[in-house]
Amino acid sequence: MQTESNKVNWTGNCINVLFCILSLALIVPLVLVISISFTEEKSLLTHGYHLFPKVFSTKAYEIILNAPDALIRAYGVTVFVTIVGTIVGLLFTTLTAYTMSRRDYRYRKIMTLYVFFTTLFGGGLVPFYILISQYLHLKDTIWALIVPYLLSPFFVLVMKGFLDKLPLEIFESAKIDGANEWRIFFTMVLPLSIPALVTIGLFISFQYWNDWWLGLLFIDNQKLIPLQLLLYRVMSTIEFLSNNLATVNVDFNLADFPSLSARMAMAVLAAGPMMFIFPMFQRFFISGLTVGSIKG
Repeated sequence: MQTESNKVNWTGNCINVLFCILSLALIVPLVLVISISFTEEKSLLTHGYHLFPKVFSTKAYEIILNAPDALIRAYGVTVFVTIVGTIVGLLFTTLTAYTMSRRDYRYRKIMTLYVFFTTLFGGGLVPFYILISQYLHLKDTIWALIVPYLLSPFFVLVMKGFLDKLPLEIFESAKIDGANEWRIFFTMVLPLSIPALVTIGLFISFQYWNDWWLGLLFIDNQKLIPLQLLLYRVMSTIEFLSNNLATVNVDFNLADFPSLSARMAMAVLAAGPMMFIFPMFQRFFISGLTVGSIKG
């Protein structure tokens, strides 16, 4: 008996050590990125990367924050797009998945096949651009950053897998009590689906927050540029300057230009808010990781 207990403890310790190593493998690169963003460029070129800055400098952030109005405006656009897109996208995703999960719905199999088929093939970039710009007339509007990601077939299928586990009897008893479909959905389905909603909502919000492609395609108005597109343009400008300063006849030392640290500073500015938001929903996210994996 003592031998089995020791074996269990040894196995548990090995698992703990393994996850500690995995956690370090995830945390160390993040600390390294932050350290590089606060390191002087000359020190990076001379000594390389270190977990703690050898020569502390905020020049990279000073360059990026040189025009704070543009950065704040880009943050506002991205926050608005992320919040609105996540809420509306979750609503559309859950409504579609709920319809497909109802076993008393006659066309559920046809609808499921239709949604699944869209994951196999895409319409292409040109038809997509024509649809958004010419038919929906969303070009150069805030909705061009929201509408294309409102409904993802993959998220619909994942949500359907979760809703399939809800017993049909609770819906039938609610109907007997006089509840209509909308009341069943908002008062019963949504509260029971909180782990799935939080998990898929995080994925949708990450998709909106990290997107720069839609802005590049459809946004010309400088006031509607999202954060990721703004940082992408800043990075391209820094790369252009760092590659061409040596050929320009100016009194400027290339080693003083923070091209490496500025890239890392942009990564910190872009990913920072999400790193603070994620822990707030961690317990829901963990409970929803197996959403749709087991059908009961």
